[in-house]
Amino acid sequence: MKQISIFVLILVIITMSCSVNESDNHDHSGHDHGEVKLQLIAYTNQFELFAEADPFSKGNASEILAHFTSIPDFKPLADASVTAILKVGSSEAKQTVENSETPGIFRFSLKPEKSGSGKLTFEITKEKKYIIEVDLVVYADEHNAVHIAEKKQTEHVNAINFTKEQSWKIDFATEYPTFDYFGKLIKTSAQLLPNQSSETLITAKTNGVIKFHKNILEGQELKSGESLLTISGKGLASDNAEVRFLKAKNNFEAAKADYDRKFALSQNQIVSEKELEESKVEFQNAKAVFENLRSNFNENGQVVFSPEKGTINHVYAENGQYVEAGEALFSICKEHKLVVKAEVQQSYFPYLSSITSFNIKSSINNKYYSKKELNGKLLSFGKHIDGDEGYLIPVNFQIDDNESLLTGSFVEIIIKTKAESKSLLVPNTGLLEEQGNYFVLVQRNPETFEKVEVKVGVSDGVNTEILSGISKTDRIVTRGAVIVKLAAVSNSLDPHAGHVH
Repeated sequence: MKQISIFVLILVIITMSCSVNESDNHDHSGHDHGEVKLQLIAYTNQFELFAEADPFSKGNASEILAHFTSIPDFKPLADASVTAILKVGSSEAKQTVENSETPGIFRFSLKPEKSGSGKLTFEITKEKKYIIEVDLVVYADEHNAVHIAEKKQTEHVNAINFTKEQSWKIDFATEYPTFDYFGKLIKTSAQLLPNQSSETLITAKTNGVIKFHKNILEGQELKSGESLLTISGKGLASDNAEVRFLKAKNNFEAAKADYDRKFALSQNQIVSEKELEESKVEFQNAKAVFENLRSNFNENGQVVFSPEKGTINHVYAENGQYVEAGEALFSICKEHKLVVKAEVQQSYFPYLSSITSFNIKSSINNKYYSKKELNGKLLSFGKHIDGDEGYLIPVNFQIDDNESLLTGSFVEIIIKTKAESKSLLVPNTGLLEEQGNYFVLVQRNPETFEKVEVKVGVSDGVNTEILSGISKTDRIVTRGAVIVKLAAVSNSLDPHAGHVH
C-alpha cells in the first residue's frame, strides 16, 4: 500500500512538472501577465476600446495594444485606420495604423516628451471619423510610473477570463442595467386577428358557377386590377347575368342608334325638340345601365378583379362552386397589420387605463417581441362584461405583421402597466440560473468577468427586475453569458486562446 502511495505521489509530481513546462512553453504571443500594464477602457455609442499599455513616463516609449469593438454587434473593427494621439500640454506624440492585419487589434508605440496630466485620443476613420478619448498621467520617471500602475492593478479571485478574440467569435454583448419604470404585469393569452380596416372582403354580385382564372391561395400576393375569376350564370333559368348583360348592351346600342338618327333629323327640323329630348333621355338611361354592368360583367358573366394590391388572407369559395349574390369569395389584406385580442380577469380592470407596453411571445421561435419592435399600440379595452360571451375583459392592440407571428394563432402576451417608481432591469438573456438561484456576469474589464448572485423580481419575458446583487453602474454580459460561464470550467477554452498580444 505504501509503495502504491509513493508511486501515485511521484506520478502527480511528474504531471505537475509537465504542466509547468507546458505552461512555460505556451506561446502567449507577448501576453505576459508578469508585466505591469495599464488597462485603458472607454465606450462610445459606436465603439468599445480595451487597451493594455506600458505605464507612461517621460522620454520612454510605451507600447499600446488596443482592441476596438463595434457596437452594438460587438464584432472587431475592420477596414479602418486608427490614429493614436498622446497630448500632454502642448507636447504631442502621434502614430497612425492603416488597416490592421488582425481585425480589431491595433498596435501603437508612443513616446511622451513631457510629464503631467494628459489625454490619449484615438481617431477612427471608417467612412467617417470617430473619436475615443482616455485621460491618463505621464510620470517623470519610469520606476514611479510602474510602481503606481502596480497599485492600480486589481485581482479578482473568482474572475472568468474571456478574451476579446473569443467574444468576437460568438454572439456577445455587454451593457449596463436599465433603470426604468416597471409596473404591474398582466400575463394572459391572446389571438392574432386581421385588422378590420385593412381587410377587404370580395363578394359575388350575381348568381352563378365560379371559374378560377388562376390558383387563388391564402398568402398569395396580388396586383391591383389582376383578373382572378368569373362567375357564370350560363344555363340558369332566372337571374342570368349573361342574359341581363346582353339585354342591357342591346338596349344601349338601340337607344344610341335612335338618338343619333333623331339628332341628325333635328338638324333639318324633321323631328321635334320634344322627340329628340325623349330619345336622349332613353339613351342616357340605357347607357347608365350598360356601363354599370360592363364594369363587373361581360358576355361570360361577372369578372372578379383584385381591387388593390395586397395579400389573399382567406379563400371562402372553390373552383366550380355555385354561389349566390352577396356570398363571400375571398378576402384581401392590403396592410400588414394585425389586431391582438387579449382577455384579462376582472381584477385587472383598475390597471387597464394605465397600460404602457406589452411583449408577445411567438409560438414559432419562443422569442418575445416588444411593443416597440412590433410598432404596436393600444386600441381599446372593454368597459363592461358581456355574460353571454364570458366574464373576461377584452383588451385589443394593433401591431405590424411579423413572419414569426401567424394570423389566427394564439400567443402569450405580457401586458405592462404604469409604475410609480423605477426598478433595476436586466435582459433575460443575461441571467444565469443554477438550482433556482440567479446570477449575472459582471464585467471587471472587457476580458475579465465575475459571476455575481442576484435576487430577482418579476419578468416581462424580455427583462427581469433585479432586487439586489448589482447596481446600475455594473456592466454585465447580456448576450453569450452561458458561453462565458463555460469558459471558466471548460479545459478546451484557454483564456489566452488566439490572444494576439
